[in-house]
This record gives sequence, C-alpha cells and structure tokens, in this order.
Amino acid sequence: MELALFIFFSALTVGSAGMVVWHPHPIKSALFLIVSFFSMGGLYLLLQAEFIALMQVLVYAGAVMVLFLFVIMLLNLRPRAEDRAVFRKRLRPAVPFTAVLFGAVLTVLYHPMAHLGAKGGQGPDWVAAQGGNIHAVGRLLFRDYLLPFEVTSVLLLVAVVGVIVLAKKEIR
Repeated sequence: MELALFIFFSALTVGSAGMVVWHPHPIKSALFLIVSFFSMGGLYLLLQAEFIALMQVLVYAGAVMVLFLFVIMLLNLRPRAEDRAVFRKRLRPAVPFTAVLFGAVLTVLYHPMAHLGAKGGQGPDWVAAQGGNIHAVGRLLFRDYLLPFEVTSVLLLVAVVGVIVLAKKEIR
C-alpha cells in the first residue's frame, strides 16, 4: 500500500510540476503549484515526517502561494492566443518523455538492488533520540542550517520589495 501511495504522490508531484512550467496561464500554473505542494506533503507523510508535511502545506501551499498569487495579480499577466498554441506544441513531446521517465523510476524502484531507507544516519532511531520530529527539525534548522534559513528569508523579502517597486513604476 505504501509503495502505491508513493507512486501516486510522486506521479502527481512530477505531473503538476510539469504543468507549472508548461501551462501558459500564470494563475493556472500557480494552482498546479499548489497541487504539487500538497502532493509533496503526502510524500513527507509517507516518510513519517508529520511536522514537515504540515509545514509544507501551511507554509508553502498557504503563505507562499498567497504571496505568489498576489504578485501574479499585481503584475496583471494575461496569456495570449499564441501562448496557447505554444503550450499545445510543448505538451506533445512532453507526454512521451514523462511516460519514459516514469517508467525509468518504476524500473529503479523494482530493481532487486533498490533499497529504501534512512540515508546519512538520520533515520527513525535518530529522530526518536532527538525527541521527535519537531525537535529534530528545530535542531537542524536553527543549529546546522541557520545561515541558509536566514539567507532564504532575506531573499524572499528582497523579491517582494522588488516586485512592488516594479509594479509601482508601471502604475505611474
């Protein structure tokens, strides 16, 4: 059952991420990104990382997508008729490529040498020794990865200010 759910969420993630890139309409691309974020949350649940799954849905599918939709609405992007033709043209070769890629992933999963499990020594025993998912994520995020975490927050702030400045110049 777990393998079937993994295949389902993986296919949904890859398919919706492809539609984010290939779809000409920015609002629909953002909606496909929300689907991708939710399916990533499902993958985190399969990895028994409930806290990370919840944060994926709340932070990314909630807050970040509201920010993205705000930026899209602020820029007033509209697809043109030629964009739809380009979308159809791009979709034709993408479907067989995606099917081949999905088949390759299934082949790797069912290969006798394939093994699933904890990599890097941070498996379920390590998480339990840290005091659970929340403590383990907190320690890693605020001790080992504090600088990348802060750099990401500054980059998001700069991006929001930049979009507002660009949109403000257009209004005048």
